[in-house]
Amino acid sequence: MKTISRAFVAICLTGIALAGASVGTRADDVTLDPNIVRDVVIANRILANEGVVDAFGHVSIRDPRDPNRYYQTRSIAPFLATEKDVILLDLDGKPVDSKVKCGCYLERFIHGEIYKLRSDVNAVIHTHSATVVPFSVVPKSPLKPILHSAAFLPPEGTPVFDSHVGFGATNMLIQNQAMGKALAQALGKSSVVLIRGHGDAVVGATIQTAVWRAYYTEVDARMMIAAKTLGEPIVTLYADEAAITNEEMQSSVSITRAWDLWRLRLPKQAD
Repeated sequence: MKTISRAFVAICLTGIALAGASVGTRADDVTLDPNIVRDVVIANRILANEGVVDAFGHVSIRDPRDPNRYYQTRSIAPFLATEKDVILLDLDGKPVDSKVKCGCYLERFIHGEIYKLRSDVNAVIHTHSATVVPFSVVPKSPLKPILHSAAFLPPEGTPVFDSHVGFGATNMLIQNQAMGKALAQALGKSSVVLIRGHGDAVVGATIQTAVWRAYYTEVDARMMIAAKTLGEPIVTLYADEAAITNEEMQSSVSITRAWDLWRLRLPKQAD
């Protein structure tokens, strides 16, 4: 009887251990967090509504349950994004749910490869921000922060990724892992990397922060071009004050205020 009792206890303890191990995200768990799905959609629509993206550009949020996957919509114009368009991808850009037909963005490798190299990044945005692109093609005019809200930009100049240097003549889209990795390496520790003749990639610890940075990268570029019309040299932010200012401007108070305003400016979606 004692042997049976011990065996029974062992079986029970094993069952408890297995049940405990199942808590959290499993490899086959393809459920979507509705709060993250909502934020992906809101971020897409804010960026479109504020003129940072047009028919192109995309947003992703790293899955807080599993850092090796991220949320993103299928390939669709950002302003048209809905909750039904959001899917879960692994860092190689493949749908976590094998039953999902991808219909994914060709340039999703921007996101996965940045997440691989930057554990501090939980949101990635790719835009073709119109005023930013000129700074990607004029090496003598690097994009620097002149506005306090853009203090996240490197004072020495925002890095530029040139696909032709490592990959020769291409369609200039970041449509494979090798190009995505090279872009992520060009980003380095920066918050923004420009893509020559193409756009930029912007990162943040939260989607709200990433949207802020994408928005104010465009604003800073407009202001810098305006300043150049007045003459040079231009007094940009000093490195020490940029660090202090960035910490202040990236506070939850500032980020939330901007996010709430942009969200409330969104037109209602039709059912």
